[in-house]
Amino acid sequence: MLVARSVAVHGKTSMAWLHRVYGWMDLVLGLSLKSEALGFSQMTARAVVMYVVLIVLVRSGKKRFLAGPTAFDFILVIIIGSIAARAITGGAPFFVAIVALAALVFMHWIISAIARDSRFFSGLVKGHPTLLVRDGKIDHTALRAAHMSDDDLDEDLRSHGVADARTVAEGRLERSGELSVIKKSAK
Repeated sequence: MLVARSVAVHGKTSMAWLHRVYGWMDLVLGLSLKSEALGFSQMTARAVVMYVVLIVLVRSGKKRFLAGPTAFDFILVIIIGSIAARAITGGAPFFVAIVALAALVFMHWIISAIARDSRFFSGLVKGHPTLLVRDGKIDHTALRAAHMSDDDLDEDLRSHGVADARTVAEGRLERSGELSVIKKSAK
C-alpha cells in the first residue's frame, strides 16, 4: 500500500515536472503558436536551438558531405536547410522537424556506408568521374556528355595553373563537379 501510494505520488510529480518543462519550452520557443504569432524572441530562440541541433547532426554525419559534395550530398544540404527553416519560422512542428533532420542524416550515413562498400551502388548514388583530357588530348565526346564547352575546360585548367591542355597528363571531371588535373612530368 505504501509503495503504491509512493509510485502514484512520484508519477504525479513527474507529470507535473514534465508539464512545467513543456510550459517553459512553449513560452521560449512558441511551440503551440501558429507561425504568424511567433515573436522575435521565440524565432531567435528557435534559430539558436536549431543551430546547435544542426551542428550536432552535421558532426555526427559523414565529414565530407559539406567538403566537395557530390549531388547526393548537395541534395541533403538543401533538404536540411528547407526543413530547418520551416521549423524556425513555425511552418513545421519544431521537434518533429528535428526528428526528421536526424532521420535524414542517419539515412545519408547508411547510404554512404553502403556506397563505400559497393562500387555499383556508389556509382548509382554518387555518379562516376569523367576523363576529359589524357596525354594532352581533349576527349570532345566526353566534354559534350559532361555539358562542358572548350571554354569551360580552359577556365578550369587555368584555375589549376595550366595554360595549355597539351601539358596535362590527365584531367578528370570528378563526381563533385570539380576538375582534377595531373600535369605531365617534365622530361
